[in-house]
Amino acid sequence: MDGESPSSSGATASTPPPQDAWIHTYNSFLPLWHSLSLSPQSTIPITMSRVNQVDAARLDVEMSAMLKEQLVKVFSLMKPGMLFQYEAELDAFLEFLIWRFSIWVDKPTPGIALMNLRYRNERATESRQKVRTGLEGPGLTVAQKLWYCIATVGGQYIWARLQSFSAFRRWGDTEQRSLAQRIWILLQRIEGIYRAASFGNLLIFLCTGRYRNLIERALRARLVYGSPNMNRAVSFEYMNRQLVWNEFSEMLLLLLPLLNSSSVRNLFRPFSKDKSSSSAEDDTLCPICRATPTIPFVAIPCQHRYCYYCLRTRCAASPSYRCSRCSEPVSAMQRHGGGPSE
Repeated sequence: MDGESPSSSGATASTPPPQDAWIHTYNSFLPLWHSLSLSPQSTIPITMSRVNQVDAARLDVEMSAMLKEQLVKVFSLMKPGMLFQYEAELDAFLEFLIWRFSIWVDKPTPGIALMNLRYRNERATESRQKVRTGLEGPGLTVAQKLWYCIATVGGQYIWARLQSFSAFRRWGDTEQRSLAQRIWILLQRIEGIYRAASFGNLLIFLCTGRYRNLIERALRARLVYGSPNMNRAVSFEYMNRQLVWNEFSEMLLLLLPLLNSSSVRNLFRPFSKDKSSSSAEDDTLCPICRATPTIPFVAIPCQHRYCYYCLRTRCAASPSYRCSRCSEPVSAMQRHGGGPSE
């Protein structure tokens, strides 16, 4: 009987399952699958780079400035100062063009595109709960695009015009409690509240990485990566070049006041190409002011003629002054034709 038990157990183990076993298994796991797919925990959180978002905003500002510079050159031949009166309208027109050919047609702005970002409607993402990688989701709706244009283009234009008009009318300088002064105080309070709200939004953005400004937070327009496998497309070569030239210019501004122009000129005089002309020039002229000396003095020991005041000021400024003609150190000066030396 002991010899039959292994064979009987092997036969039992090799018995195939019923044909409908997989159906029963699928039906048993189906409710669990639906619960996981409908669960809010199924959304994978994603962290966006704050540097990319800030760099995108900075690049958009630089793009607007570059377009404005090119547009101003078109009106360079017009009456001076006329374009300054319509600067707010010009800025609004450029911002509208950028919005029209980027956000309105479901494309990112130039700075956002360089940073591999795009706008996503967070309201639709939260309502559907079908985000799996953190990058899916629809773009902005038509209403969100229009409100974005009204806030960024229209809001900035109206505020700039109010500021310039109130400053021109001097609403804040009036002493009596007039309507203009009340409007001025109201504008100052609105600006203070907006700045405080922007600062609070900045702190929240640094903590969470969502919504760079109040407009994006109000519209629930979040920046997400456009492609999960794309690196930043910004070259730092131009920035490095600018830093090098800025440091070099600052070093020159620091050293130039410390240099003596005559000493530098005398240092490079042996390498100059006009040696023949310099040797043949008139010895009767002062080598400093290139005029005939009214009070002629000679440098000792080289005996070259100078104006008294020219030679005196050079020797007082630099005790080791060298002659402008022969580069020999001047130890003293004497009146031409004889006289006491100094």
